[in-house]
Amino acid sequence: MPKVSAFVRGVLAIFVLWALLIAAAWLLQRRLIYFPDRSPPPAAARVIPGARDVTLRTADGLCLTAWLVEPPPGTADRHLAVLVAPGNAGNRLTRAPLATALAGRGLTALLVDYRGYGGNPGRPSEEGLARDVEAARMFLVGEAGIPAERLLYFGESLGAAVVTALAAKHPPAGLILRSPFTDLPAAGREHYPFLPVRLLARDRFPVTEVIARVETPTLVVYGTADSIVPPEQSLAVAGKAAGPAQVVPVQGADHNDASLLHGAQLIDAIGELAARVA
Repeated sequence: MPKVSAFVRGVLAIFVLWALLIAAAWLLQRRLIYFPDRSPPPAAARVIPGARDVTLRTADGLCLTAWLVEPPPGTADRHLAVLVAPGNAGNRLTRAPLATALAGRGLTALLVDYRGYGGNPGRPSEEGLARDVEAARMFLVGEAGIPAERLLYFGESLGAAVVTALAAKHPPAGLILRSPFTDLPAAGREHYPFLPVRLLARDRFPVTEVIARVETPTLVVYGTADSIVPPEQSLAVAGKAAGPAQVVPVQGADHNDASLLHGAQLIDAIGELAARVA
């Protein structure tokens, strides 16, 4: 009996610990998803000559700061714009090289910071990020005067899920997905295999489900050595696209390597898509 009791106590202790872990994961899950740099970046023009600080107004009353980076005057594609939806970490300061490279190709770039990022108010969530990119699109077609049919959406990692949902509501001229996952629970399960991630997830970002309704020309760029989003998930997203999809693998690139953030292969692929849809 003592041995049995000790065994039972051990099982109960493990169960209690696992239950506490589940509860903590449920309560704190968004801290495991979103890693904002909350500090306000410097003025846009101090980082990128000619760039402007702009304000995005969301449907739920938030005012979000962003950077608008325009190409040099006289550039042919001045009125083709890229809405840049970032991943789950940092702020727009780290995307400055990307915006500079896009402007060098004659494209206007809007660097978005979600709620809770880059000095912005609010807390990030799937619903909140959807409102943030809606506000970014409204700014581009309203204050910036970009025709809706001249918009490209670019999303990196988590941002790929955000702009895919936006594309289902407001189809752009082209959709660029960098390192997309199939859905957030699938990505989370790769890193927390000991948790019932799909049962716990409040934010789901179902990319493959949504992109099956998006007929926009789509570009999927991924790193073959991605340790955050498995390459097969990015390929699965491309395979589910309802419209024509081009896949560009960046050999040997991990998730946050410079080659995937603003490398020549990525920028060339975006430039080629822009030329096709212009």
